[in-house]
Amino acid sequence: MKLTNVKPADGKLGIMVVGCGAVATTFMTGVLMARKGLAKPVGSMTQYDKIRVGKGNDKKYLHYSEIVPLTKLDDIIFGTWDIYPQNAYQSAIYAEVLKEKDINPVREELEKIVPMKAAFDHNYAKRLDGDNVKDCKNRWEMVEAIRKDIQDFKTKNNCSRIVVIWAASTEIYVPEYEPVHGTLTSLEKAMKDDDREHVAPSMCYAYAALSEGSPFIMGAPNTTVDIPAMWELAEKTKMPIAGKDFKTGQTLVKSGFAPIIGTRCLGLNGWFSTNILGNRDGLVLDEPANFRTKEVSKLSTLETILKSDDQPDLYGNVYHKVRINYYPPRNDNKEGWDNIDIFGWMGYPMQIKINFLCRDSILAAPLLLDLTLLSDLAARAGRFGIQRFLSFFLKSPMHDYTKGEEAVNNLFEQYTILKNAIREMGGYEADQEVD
Repeated sequence: MKLTNVKPADGKLGIMVVGCGAVATTFMTGVLMARKGLAKPVGSMTQYDKIRVGKGNDKKYLHYSEIVPLTKLDDIIFGTWDIYPQNAYQSAIYAEVLKEKDINPVREELEKIVPMKAAFDHNYAKRLDGDNVKDCKNRWEMVEAIRKDIQDFKTKNNCSRIVVIWAASTEIYVPEYEPVHGTLTSLEKAMKDDDREHVAPSMCYAYAALSEGSPFIMGAPNTTVDIPAMWELAEKTKMPIAGKDFKTGQTLVKSGFAPIIGTRCLGLNGWFSTNILGNRDGLVLDEPANFRTKEVSKLSTLETILKSDDQPDLYGNVYHKVRINYYPPRNDNKEGWDNIDIFGWMGYPMQIKINFLCRDSILAAPLLLDLTLLSDLAARAGRFGIQRFLSFFLKSPMHDYTKGEEAVNNLFEQYTILKNAIREMGGYEADQEVD
């Protein structure tokens, strides 16, 4: 490996997951099974993908861990918060994502992962009602309680480093509000004044994690770290942040397929996306205020790939609709339908239909592994603030909208950014060559 300033991945990495539901337990079970050699971490870029480094005679294709020092699966220790007290084994069985035979070999380890009391506000997820909840008088007390949880977990498990990742439900939509979210000082004041309208519980987790020197990743579409106040805190603490919303099924398809239309200079009249799912995520999103958060995240993808300003003839009048329907019989087996109305030469219409029968948590689990390992890597490389190279894994990538920056949603551009960040951290030159 070339000379690099990245600190080694020595010691244990604590991955603390907010939420111990279907996604979190599928992730934990898969990692525990993989390190026993009983399952394969399929879908994980950090475990499977290879990147070309060098050119010509010096060209070689290497796994990420051969380019940069990544934490080994054996060195991961899991912690979690949840409003329900069931341990990770009970929760995994209840979620019905994995078969019992694929959970039982690591039952003992999963049973030891018992959720800490969650910092929760029922008004932010009205469809959920658990009793494993912290008794905090205000938002600032929430922050302090979470900070203590992180400190205690780190000490008890002898962890060198901690990464905190949100895999809990989608909160109600919180519009960016400059008087509170504009600066770190105003956010802290709002927390101490218990401004529950503008300070979501997820913001308390993010604030606590960053204050404890831990990267924070937002895996739902919540307004959390994508505000100037949090960027200020990430800069102050020199910690990486990433978000938002895991890019699993329909949006993954959209971010990969829309570039085909754009590259081929075909026109688009409309894109109708609808989903049916029946897990706890579907239940929460059945509430209009929570769906609004998800809708904003899912709608942003198309507009940044097929730009009406750049090609008014082709994308000047696109009708884009996104729907999520709660349908309990499907549980975690989500179905995404896309109806795409395109037009070609002389304006003649054509249609594309995509039906993706996916498993939500099976697609999400490897994203949690990649995002946590790469955020830990970024911290050891001295990278802080918004980690744009992680956009590949996210539905609504964070960007500095205060400076007119636009998110990159094109999957292939995102992949180039990801590869170049790994190359740079490994001491290799970035390049744009397609391979």
